[in-house]
Amino acid sequence: MADDRDHDHDHDHANPLHNHPPLQPDDESPPGRHEVMTEAMRELLVEKGVLSADDIRAALENIDSWAPSKGAQIVARAWTDDAFRKRLLADGNAALAEFGIDSGGAKVTVVENTDRVHNVIVCTLCSCYPRAVLGLPPDWYRSKNYRRRVVVEPRAVLEEFGLRVPDDRAVRVHDSLADLRYLVLPRRPEGTDGWTEEQLAGIVTRDCMVGVAEPRPE
Repeated sequence: MADDRDHDHDHDHANPLHNHPPLQPDDESPPGRHEVMTEAMRELLVEKGVLSADDIRAALENIDSWAPSKGAQIVARAWTDDAFRKRLLADGNAALAEFGIDSGGAKVTVVENTDRVHNVIVCTLCSCYPRAVLGLPPDWYRSKNYRRRVVVEPRAVLEEFGLRVPDDRAVRVHDSLADLRYLVLPRRPEGTDGWTEEQLAGIVTRDCMVGVAEPRPE
């Protein structure tokens, strides 16, 4: 995929109050070219002594420890600090650096949900994902089923997560790349006036920042 895909799809739905993972069984087709190349690269690096199996294990252990908490803090800050929100939308990497987050060389683009546009993220090639902000991608994000379907029928896929986007709100799908990551800035829900950043961060989930859910007050 050479560029991101933005799609507007229109159907008649309302926004429910529940959120569940979709029932999307993954296919069992053979590994794709990029998966094969990744494994071959790993084996070659170990064979040449560039990395050891323990180096790789330690790196994976570090990745496993990441959590979406910083992402939730970033969203809460954007909701309460308009100057930071503007910086975040203008230069995601620089704004994330204010929270001590290194995006590892990938450009991070933050897309904002509004009353007119709902954004959702995918990586149609593999599972490119802002791990430094959100932690490990969930299984459904990596599944071939999600990667294939959300591009062509995003509203149907979002419904399977329990999210119905109104007909008057466009759905825009952004396709991540190896050197480009997307992060959704969800809409601040009504009824949260006067909340602290900590309280606001508590209602922001990973799925909200991927675009398959919306935050809601407890």
